[in-house]
Amino acid sequence: MTTVDWQPENQTEKRDYPRPLKFQIIHQPGKADFPPAARHKKQITMRKKIFLSAAILAAAVSAYAQGNGQAGITEATNLITGYFDPGTKLVYAIGAVCGLIGGVKVYNKFSSGDPDTSKTAASWFGACIFLIVAATILRSFFL
Repeated sequence: MTTVDWQPENQTEKRDYPRPLKFQIIHQPGKADFPPAARHKKQITMRKKIFLSAAILAAAVSAYAQGNGQAGITEATNLITGYFDPGTKLVYAIGAVCGLIGGVKVYNKFSSGDPDTSKTAASWFGACIFLIVAATILRSFFL
């Protein structure tokens, strides 16, 4: 390390202040111009940049590998279209079971003399009609 001693220009004048200490020059040739903590931050920043570049490159390569995806969309469309017939029949069956349960409930209320039998009948049979109409409309809309 290099040291420098500071002295006033005129040695003969009397000083009314203390003599300063020797100063050390911190800069060493061949070393970075920033302290170790900043060097560590720069290393982390560089690592982040490299990792981000590698991730973007991997995403771009995988996107090009997939092509336009037309084959996958066609396969998914065929698969879903194949499920519409069994799904429609399942909704019709659920509507039929709902209608049977509603008929039994309405009959029991009518037999016991409940005054709100018409409201119960309307709600049960309305649910059955909604299921059947919804399945038919969805089938006609998507197929």
